[in-house]
Formats: sequence, C-alpha cells, structure tokens
Amino acid sequence: MRKMLATVVSVHAGNNDDLGKDELPCIEVELDGIVGDRHRSYTRTAWAGDKQRKGRLRRNERQWSAVSLEELAGISAALDLSTPLTAACLGANLCFSGVPELSRLPKGSLLKFPSGAELMVEEYNPPCHDMGKKIASRYTTRAGKSLASTAFSKAAKLSRGVVGVVEAAGIIRPGDTVTVLLYSPPA
Repeated sequence: MRKMLATVVSVHAGNNDDLGKDELPCIEVELDGIVGDRHRSYTRTAWAGDKQRKGRLRRNERQWSAVSLEELAGISAALDLSTPLTAACLGANLCFSGVPELSRLPKGSLLKFPSGAELMVEEYNPPCHDMGKKIASRYTTRAGKSLASTAFSKAAKLSRGVVGVVEAAGIIRPGDTVTVLLYSPPA
C-alpha cells in the first residue's frame, strides 16, 4: 500500500435540518459512526435515487464523510464564489489538507489517526441536488450574481469528497496527522 500524510483541518457532526454540520473541538467515532451525528448507524434506508433498492433497509456505507481544503478551493473557484465553501456548510464530518485528490481515493483506503481511530473509504460522495439548492440559496458569485441550483453539481463533479465506515473507534481532533494508506488490489 502507498502511504501519504495529511492534516485534519476541522471536524463536524450534527443533526441539522439544513444538511450542514456543527464544527467541534473533536469527534468521537464508534463502530456505528460518529457520536452525535445524523448518519450514525449500521444501517440506512436507500433513498429515492437508488431505484433498485428505494426505501429498503441496507448497510450504511456513509457513516462519515470527508472533504479536502484543496477540492473545496477548486469548487469555490469554479463557482467564482464571493466567500469560499466550508466543510460545515457541505455537511462533511472531516476536512483534510494535504490530499488534493481526496475524491479519487480508492475504495478500501484506510485513514489512521493518532488516537487509534481508523476510517475506511467506501466510495466517492457525488454532489446532490439538495445540496446544490442549499449552496445556490446561500452563496453568490464575486460579481454578486446568484447561482443556479445545478451549478454546484457541475462544479463539484469528481471533487465532492468521500464517504466510508468506521474500522476502529477513537477520537479525531483538528491538527491530527492522518496517515492515508491507499488501497491497491493484490497483483
């Protein structure tokens, strides 16, 4: 496995109705997800976009979500925003620096933290229409123009971050160095 180091910039959790998360001094991760977060569970209901499983109970592969400062800056620039996007606004649980292509981490990659916490990447987190509507309602361009509700989805394509599951419990804090072990299939 190839290895890289990154830094935790901020951590977030919450049950906010606006899809956002509250920035916290630390988060506690358990095997069923992040304590105090709306996505904490071993299972979840499939959403309407999953036509084959719509409404069915399934394994929760989205116990946590993460974005990178580098990708947030790229999305903000593509949208020409007057103020940059934040991890909290996008509803991410973690924001990293030092992983410019976080969204391209392969499934099975492992994120290891000083406390012993370990998170495994399950998949890329595609931009959704609801988040696009939220961004359009809260942000404007540097020229003061409003955004179309589809602008975020276009700008964030392949750079929205990743989601995954908790492999080992622990505490995660801003400033922590995270070791990213990139999954590679056996030869």
